Amino acid sequence: MKDDPGLEALLSLHGEVYHMGNGYWTKFEAWVVEPNEQVPHGIRYSLTLHDRSNRRLLGYDNAHAVQGRRRRFQGKRRVWDHRHHGPLVEPYDFESPVKLLEDFWADVARLTADPIEGK
Repeated sequence: MKDDPGLEALLSLHGEVYHMGNGYWTKFEAWVVEPNEQVPHGIRYSLTLHDRSNRRLLGYDNAHAVQGRRRRFQGKRRVWDHRHHGPLVEPYDFESPVKLLEDFWADVARLTADPIEGK
């Protein structure tokens, strides 16, 4: 992934906190590590969305293992890339730094959108 503009964009966000006008805020952490069994793509990350009470509403990270999706005729699989949405933790299929950012921002937009009156 060296010389990957998506990786450079993700890494440039490390340590950034963005306060959104509606009371929500996001925090980014991302750095390169030696690829290993838990982090085969070589990127450690934590992307989070918080509300005005500092409660985490959404998080994408690979800080700990979670139970992977079961596939037919396969045993249990533990994965490190995952998504937190409230109390729900589910595996996240990391494809690339760009896809990670796109997925995160799409969820942020969905969670922070003002409901349309009467709908």
